[in-house]
Amino acid sequence: MTAATSAKRLEINGIVQGVGFRPFIYQLANRYGLKGEVANTATGVALILEGPPDRIRQFTDDLPHRKPPLAHIVEITEKPQAITGFDTFSIVKSRGSATRQTLISPDVRVCDDCLAEMRDPDDRRFRYPFINCTNCGPRYTIIDDIPYDRPKTSVRHFTMCPQCQAEYDDPDNRRFHAQPNACPVCGPRAILHDGRGRVVDTDDPIVEAARRIKAGRIAAVKGLGGFHLAVDATNAQAVERLRRRKHREEKPLALMCADMQRVRAIAQVSEAEEELLCSIQRPIVLLEKKIDTPIAEAVSPRNRYFGIMLPYTPLHYLLLDAGFDALVMTSANLSEEPIAIDNAEAFARLADIADDYLVHDRDIYLRSDDSIVRHAAGSMRPIRRSRGYVPVPVFLKDEVPPILACGAELKSTVCLTRGRQAFVSQHIGDLENQATDDFFRLTVNHLKRILDIDPRAVACDLHPDYMSTRYARELGDIPLVEVQHHHAHIAACLAENQTDGPVIGLAFDGTGLGTDNTIWGGEVLVADCRGFTRAAHLIPVPMPGGTAAIREPWRMALSHLRAADVAVVDHPGLPFLKSIDRQQIAVLFQMMDKGINSPLTSSLGRLFDAVAAMAGLRNRVAFEGQAAMELEMLADMASDDIYNGVAWTDGDSRRIRLDAVIRGVVDDVLSGRSPARISGKFHRTLIRLFTRLCVELRNAHGLNRVALSGGVFQNSILLGGMIQSLEEKGFQVYSHTLVPANDGGICLGQAVAAAAMVEKNALSVSRR
Repeated sequence: MTAATSAKRLEINGIVQGVGFRPFIYQLANRYGLKGEVANTATGVALILEGPPDRIRQFTDDLPHRKPPLAHIVEITEKPQAITGFDTFSIVKSRGSATRQTLISPDVRVCDDCLAEMRDPDDRRFRYPFINCTNCGPRYTIIDDIPYDRPKTSVRHFTMCPQCQAEYDDPDNRRFHAQPNACPVCGPRAILHDGRGRVVDTDDPIVEAARRIKAGRIAAVKGLGGFHLAVDATNAQAVERLRRRKHREEKPLALMCADMQRVRAIAQVSEAEEELLCSIQRPIVLLEKKIDTPIAEAVSPRNRYFGIMLPYTPLHYLLLDAGFDALVMTSANLSEEPIAIDNAEAFARLADIADDYLVHDRDIYLRSDDSIVRHAAGSMRPIRRSRGYVPVPVFLKDEVPPILACGAELKSTVCLTRGRQAFVSQHIGDLENQATDDFFRLTVNHLKRILDIDPRAVACDLHPDYMSTRYARELGDIPLVEVQHHHAHIAACLAENQTDGPVIGLAFDGTGLGTDNTIWGGEVLVADCRGFTRAAHLIPVPMPGGTAAIREPWRMALSHLRAADVAVVDHPGLPFLKSIDRQQIAVLFQMMDKGINSPLTSSLGRLFDAVAAMAGLRNRVAFEGQAAMELEMLADMASDDIYNGVAWTDGDSRRIRLDAVIRGVVDDVLSGRSPARISGKFHRTLIRLFTRLCVELRNAHGLNRVALSGGVFQNSILLGGMIQSLEEKGFQVYSHTLVPANDGGICLGQAVAAAAMVEKNALSVSRR
């Protein structure tokens, strides 16, 4: 070694194992002529560099910019290092305990290099549907335990051939330590079965499956995180048949297009939306429909949007080579059940739906639905965070103790915390049946194992009847923290924005149990992660029939009319009343008067339902939030009209009166104003109302920050309008871009709220 030689040690944590990080370091070190070594450690990757100081500096400058596509660097720590005198740069064996503190990569799209090989007739992986490398392919859904290596994955049953093994062992190869590495000689294979489960005799199962789909058949197609049900999206009869068999009345069906050219043929696509579509996560992106597309109306009825994704597995690309304008690719399940992931399970559960099954023999260890996002108010907004994003953690402002948070009931996810990392699970579904409850429990146990987290406390919702709450209470001698639903929403927003308040929190959704045992959902809180006060809320009204009022928005319309002293008998011209039996209306009024099966709610989501029904849009819904979505979609925002007369009471907990809004909607309906104008006027009224209220609360509490959370903020008009209006008034506004604003993000808020209580030593073991 010369006097011009120096040494440095770097310790890197993040997603740096199983993503080609060590060979990247090896190649970068050789590029700059540096000596030393790199190894996996219990917390990430450690490397020693020896060489000229300027070259070491160039190496460290380049490292974060040239990292492999699946790597995510959280922290790089530099430490002094004595010169050892290395002769070369090498990759050495892992050091220390098993790599139980590292981060695991999510499943991502097949990379362009692999696609090029798959398209090359001279390549040994030509048309191989399971081609992958260190930069792409399955990860999270094939892992059974850690550390992440081949014996702990579902490819352990496949012994690599000499050529694949040579690639796997070569640090200069793109497939160095790519755990699912395989080829047609030694790897998984695709198989086509008919509706009775019999193997179809064909030279190319994928080509034959595509031919059958083109003929109008329904195929169950095994993907990365589960099965899809696939039909030709231009075949109206096939789409209708799929809906009937799947028992999915009107909820939009996801589409998959082969490339951006086909996407642009059916939908409007902005530059930001194209970036989302083409990202390695490959989410479903909500895009505005074009007029006169070949896509069957039944794909997305009474909806301005398609949910579209690009292919993300090699098998998808090969299937779409048949020239489809688009395939319907919807989760393979009956409504409200988890998606199928196992071949035998698919044959049994989908027997009444699928005509054919395109399967393979690489097992899926953990189901993971497609993620759904939209671009709104200048940012990506997750609606369902799952495949492609999980298990990348949300990074918190401060370290927290290990907590398990169990979420709510709808759009269920769970969260585990470790240090500054909060791991929010993939989408589990609505906890309304045994199959989903089993998946919930499986997900908790799987995450605890692969993340090596032993929780010190468990958090859940206040609602005693949620399956997630029951699970939390079953866990035995571990402190239990029950977190109010809307406080958890605001805490989740604060957590992902790496702040802890206090803020003015607007928590708007359909349902959440309040501390007074009524149903909240139109809440203005003064909150931080430790607690909250209810600064304002909509005046509660009855939900006649309880949950029936969610399925039948006309019930909420009657309730709000009654609360506003609008006599229904005086307004027989209201369109929504024409299909409702007068005797049924009388019964509902009696129920509300006597408090029979009519729980009180302050929900803004239910107010949207009521206005949608009064405007004549929809008396009944086929899925949660449908009426509110349709009200948003047709809103005419061209004018500045609002409904005047909104007021609230004085005091610590202001009660917001919306009688004037309800009477204004009735007047507009009876005078013949269009639902589009009514919707626009309603949206503008809410934006003006809550902006004024935030200004008043700023004056009262000295708070200049506002957090927006809850499922109602999936409404892009309300979200964008509130952000703009509040910022114009000088507020700093926080919103969701990492986890959903809906209940899919609520477990994150539960976790940080529980952590705050653990840190205050305020917990006792609570079992009911």
